[in-house]
Amino acid sequence: MCTSVNSDASAPLRIVVIGAGNVASHLAPAIESSGVGAVVQVYSRKLQSARELTRKLQNAQAIDSEAAICDDAEVYLVSLVDDAIGPLVSRMPKRGNALWLHTSGSVGMEVLAPMSERYGVFYPLQTFSKGVEVDVSKVPLFIEGCTSGVEEEIRRFATPVFSHIYHADSHTRRMMHISAVFACNFTNYLWTIASELLKKEDLPFEVLHPLLEETLKKAFAVSPEKGQTGPAVRGDLAIVNKHLSVLDGQSKEIYSLLSEAIISHHHSFGK
Repeated sequence: MCTSVNSDASAPLRIVVIGAGNVASHLAPAIESSGVGAVVQVYSRKLQSARELTRKLQNAQAIDSEAAICDDAEVYLVSLVDDAIGPLVSRMPKRGNALWLHTSGSVGMEVLAPMSERYGVFYPLQTFSKGVEVDVSKVPLFIEGCTSGVEEEIRRFATPVFSHIYHADSHTRRMMHISAVFACNFTNYLWTIASELLKKEDLPFEVLHPLLEETLKKAFAVSPEKGQTGPAVRGDLAIVNKHLSVLDGQSKEIYSLLSEAIISHHHSFGK
């Protein structure tokens, strides 16, 4: 069963952060800075990681033992890799009627049901890396609660931290996550390949900066499809083959696959 419990929205909340990776390292300080609550504990299997995060917080305890996680916090924010959430929950006793949230884009909120009657999702759509500053207030946050009342509690908790908060169910969140992998993770890997090719010619990655800026600007101005340029979209197979002739290994395979996909999308003869 899942119920909602009204709480005093003006009182600072005691928060336990479970995880000390990239996402937690940005969310925890932003939550404290907003004044919505105080992080009292940071749990990580690696104590050093927990300690590094607590240095950014006011008075949080770093712990590496699940048994040491306190049972009287009001919010538990689980920020672990997807396949670690379920196993952790299965090992822990229920924590009263606290609000349990996880930050995953691909895991259903029901994984947290054994921990409390109040649970949901707190998914920020952004790429986070330790040591790289992000203005969390500008990051879109997607939430889901096990009831409408719980979702409203999550929204109240998030509002001092985030400016853009949306509802997204598990299916929508999963598709959004897949889209983000294509748009961010895969694209970043292509930048890695580009950087390596440039290094071989003693050129810095920075020479691509104006090109990347213009590509992103154009994608939002006219759409990614209409903004597509290059030899593949022109159907210029001579140039495509010339490029393939100087590539090898995985880079050659990726170039060929993506060129074929672009040709197939934009030219009927490629279908």
